Amino acid sequence: MRRLPPRFLPALAALLLTAGCGAKRAPAVLHPPPPEPTLVVLLPDPETRVTGRARVSNEFGSTDLAAPRAASVATAAAAPGAVTTIGEDEVARVFGAALAALPPAPRHFTLQFKFESDVLTDASTAMIPDIIAAVKALPVPDVAIVGHTDTMGEPKANIALGLKRAMTVRNILVQAGLAASTVAVSSHGEADPIIKTRDKTPEPRNRRVEISVR
Repeated sequence: MRRLPPRFLPALAALLLTAGCGAKRAPAVLHPPPPEPTLVVLLPDPETRVTGRARVSNEFGSTDLAAPRAASVATAAAAPGAVTTIGEDEVARVFGAALAALPPAPRHFTLQFKFESDVLTDASTAMIPDIIAAVKALPVPDVAIVGHTDTMGEPKANIALGLKRAMTVRNILVQAGLAASTVAVSSHGEADPIIKTRDKTPEPRNRRVEISVR
């Protein structure tokens, strides 16, 4: 048998290696599984208990949710399903953990003041312990205090009076142990009355401070 010259050996080895491997297969293409159906439920606002509206839509169509616990199932291959209503027990089963993780709804208090002053009425003074208890029940409270007035006096002076009333309540809470940095204070003066009146009209219900604790 005639030997090949040494210069042909590398080429022969490459040819034999290729022949032994055979044809290469194309890599397999992995297709992700289709997404699971999604249950969409419209729940009332936890604070106001008001139910708004929601639209569930995709490229195949849409449906509107407008009632408490109205529900629709959305998929990737068809229009959202017909609207149904699920029970409270089903809401608790499916969404119980998520709802439990929500922060508690804010608590609101309104304190009234005597005419043209930052002195609380007797009835409002009696509410202070409840407000302090609500604040101290939260690990990290956030308190917003907004002062208001009636339309007696000039608007600029009423802004100052509303702020003075708000500061009175803030100081009461701080003296009870609340960190001053957790309290936000502002004044609307006569601009946001509960009872609409003409100018220069005394109205006890408008002489107030509104407190939101969350």
